[in-house]
Amino acid sequence: MATCQWHEAPPFSGNAIKRVSRKAKGYLADTGLACWALAITSPAALGGHPSWGHLFETFVAAEIRKQMALLSPAPRLHHWRSAGGAEVDLLLERDGRFFPIEIKARTRISRSDARGIRAFREAYPDLDVAPGLVIAPCERMERISEQAFSCPWNLGGRSPERDGSPG
Repeated sequence: MATCQWHEAPPFSGNAIKRVSRKAKGYLADTGLACWALAITSPAALGGHPSWGHLFETFVAAEIRKQMALLSPAPRLHHWRSAGGAEVDLLLERDGRFFPIEIKARTRISRSDARGIRAFREAYPDLDVAPGLVIAPCERMERISEQAFSCPWNLGGRSPERDGSPG
């Protein structure tokens, strides 16, 4: 019986054989459980913990999976890693279009944080690839390259015109 505590993003490859032979990327569904297993007992201890980046990525991946469940049909979810080490944390595929997402646990995002997105575009020039997102605990959405934007992890919960206003 499945407990739905582990979710996987299968690998993406333009070659169907390689998709089957490569490893999936896995995420624990409950970051609270992960923190308990790591003996992280408070939010203050989380920020300086060596696993902060992994936990943040796990949290964001879980939130994206929840949003995907609202779509019918839901997009396909993949991850991508090149032989040279470039990677895209999450790659959503819907209606023949690909949406690359990087997840970074730092507040200052730069062009170099989108290098995996650039590498994916270069590896698959014939695919329809949407502008990429680097989701992070940053302040605001900004263009960081020709085809990528930084995006605050909590952007969906607030609107710019209401930021800072009550109610």
